[in-house]
Amino acid sequence: MRNPAGGVALSFQAEEWYQPPVWPEEPERQTKMMHFEIQADDIDVAVAHAVALGAREAEPQPPDRSPDQLRVMLDPAGHPFCLCTH
Repeated sequence: MRNPAGGVALSFQAEEWYQPPVWPEEPERQTKMMHFEIQADDIDVAVAHAVALGAREAEPQPPDRSPDQLRVMLDPAGHPFCLCTH
């Protein structure tokens, strides 16, 4: 993915041996390879949009964070990312 104005680009590639990370993370198991935090004005709207695109809500959610402020999601390949209001 390239910004038409230049600057930072993101590249992705698939591997046949890919194993999705586990959530929550566990020792000796595949962990996340990257982490995106995506700011959202309305968490519920952002979650619905992400789900419509193929994501799902991760279980469990962090017990120390309000679900109105942060929601951990998993993309279709199992990578965790966060939707947050801050």
